[in-house]
Amino acid sequence: MSTSESVRVGNSSNASQGNTCSPEPEHVSLAVILCLVYLLGLLLNGFSLWVFTCRIHKWNSGTILQFNLALSDAIITPLTPLMAVYFAMDDWIFGGFICQLKIAVLSVHFSGSVIFLTLISIHRYMTVVHFRRSSLMKRKTFVKKLCAGIWCFLIILGIIYGCLLPVTTEKTSVTEKMQCLTIHQTTLTDAYFIINFVFFFFWCILPLTISVFCYSRLASSLSRININSVQGQSVKNKSLKMIGICLVIFGLCFLPLNVVRTIGVVVKKYHPKECMLLLRLQTAYYVCYILAGINCCLDPLIYFFGSSNFIKAFRRSLRVIGVKNNVENKIESETLSQTGNKNVIFTVS
Repeated sequence: MSTSESVRVGNSSNASQGNTCSPEPEHVSLAVILCLVYLLGLLLNGFSLWVFTCRIHKWNSGTILQFNLALSDAIITPLTPLMAVYFAMDDWIFGGFICQLKIAVLSVHFSGSVIFLTLISIHRYMTVVHFRRSSLMKRKTFVKKLCAGIWCFLIILGIIYGCLLPVTTEKTSVTEKMQCLTIHQTTLTDAYFIINFVFFFFWCILPLTISVFCYSRLASSLSRININSVQGQSVKNKSLKMIGICLVIFGLCFLPLNVVRTIGVVVKKYHPKECMLLLRLQTAYYVCYILAGINCCLDPLIYFFGSSNFIKAFRRSLRVIGVKNNVENKIESETLSQTGNKNVIFTVS
């Protein structure tokens, strides 16, 4: 029997004797995968933010929403090493303030990602399905004010959660461990139970319902686009890919995390002595947390398929860093041949 299995059996024995379950460290591979996922997310979102700020000179309402989504994805990266250490040790060694800061930033990150993804869904729906109607979501000034208001709301919400969920000391069979944002914080069981269902409804069920409605209407509208024209085929293909990516993000990244967390808080509240089940739910939650991190890697695809300005700026950026693919060469060759400039030599600036 391995050490981990022995410890978990010991936890079950303690539970049968009336003691609470002890927190246990996860396999180190989870911490390594977490760092790799968020490192890739940092590179992709960092590059996206650079494209938005330095390469796109004219922003529209869609660009503003995409920039804020990239920003909400990037802010979690500095705390990733701390969470990786916590995964491996299951002992929070960084103090109470850093724990509350972690909770606040996590709240801003996940809530912000969900909100801005939902707003992008609504914006796409309004611009494609109701392209002839006037809408506030199409006005750049309104979207700027809306995003500023959302960031203020997210920061206040994060501070509230950080204050409501402080670090606690939990006893194990050997020693005491500091716990931060974990199912094993016995004194916070009721708080986690209430907060979880608030999160589950407002940051999962409601946004998912809105997004499914918007994209189902969008898909129906796209089915009527004339695909005989090159432009119509291009718009349809990009929009369908964007629909698929957004629904994958909700279904793969956010839904499992919310479902597993909900099961965990219910078991902790009503069956607190089911140690083996709680430990497995803890592992499942950390796996779902890593899946949620994949959201940071998938969001840049939304910018690519959802904004022609981003695509153009992306291609210009490739030239700046010295990269040019065969597709781009073919497009430039055809363009120059049509204007009669057949003797131009292509170089990468």
